[in-house]
Amino acid sequence: MSVQGRIHSFESCGTVDGPGIRFIVFMQGCLMRCQYCHNRDTWDLDDGKTITVDEIMKEVITYRHFIKASGGGVTASGGEAMLQAEFVRDFFRAAQAEGIHTCLDTNGYVRKHTDVIDELLDVSDLVMLDLKQLDDSIHQNLIGVPNKRVLQFAEYLHQRGQKTWIRYVVVPGFTDDDASAHKLGEFIKDMDNIEKVELLPYHQLGEHKWEAMGHDYPLSGVKPPSKETMENIKSILSSYGHYVVY
Repeated sequence: MSVQGRIHSFESCGTVDGPGIRFIVFMQGCLMRCQYCHNRDTWDLDDGKTITVDEIMKEVITYRHFIKASGGGVTASGGEAMLQAEFVRDFFRAAQAEGIHTCLDTNGYVRKHTDVIDELLDVSDLVMLDLKQLDDSIHQNLIGVPNKRVLQFAEYLHQRGQKTWIRYVVVPGFTDDDASAHKLGEFIKDMDNIEKVELLPYHQLGEHKWEAMGHDYPLSGVKPPSKETMENIKSILSSYGHYVVY
């Protein structure tokens, strides 16, 4: 029997969540409470719709030619994909059986490390890991949870030699300062499993979702970082020996 998962939605031809053209499945549920979250409607663990691996693969196969021709694949995003590790594992196994590249887009907040997590990582050709802030006090303020488990997961990916891209959202007033960039650079400088660091400039595109759900947007009035700020963060992180883009 095909494993069921709970998803928010999927995007058939994404271009920003991994290499090439990607079929992106946005899993439902997240334990982080990022003040800048642009998928506020994915937090509820019991919301969304149920779907089987077989059903989602029928959709994927429809786009297989475009995906493979572009060097793309499938991406499990969210919400948080690892909250439904068994489903994503089986989804990735089915994709790999069709010769399709797999990418796990995760915040790394693993509360309990189980065999299923390892089985999921075994079939993840690429992991995109969000490292939101290395300073724990700022992390708790901005994200709502401590960063200890996330950093442990990042170190575990390094131990495994897991091919990884790091994502860092540049949020004015929270993560755009030199000290925060240097802390990130120091943490990842010896991690040779990291192929690149992607800087993501903060944006306000999710504000309407908060308002539609009857919530105040925590960062209302905060503007995206300037090009100069992005270049400065890029320069700092590059100095630690990693390839950095935005």
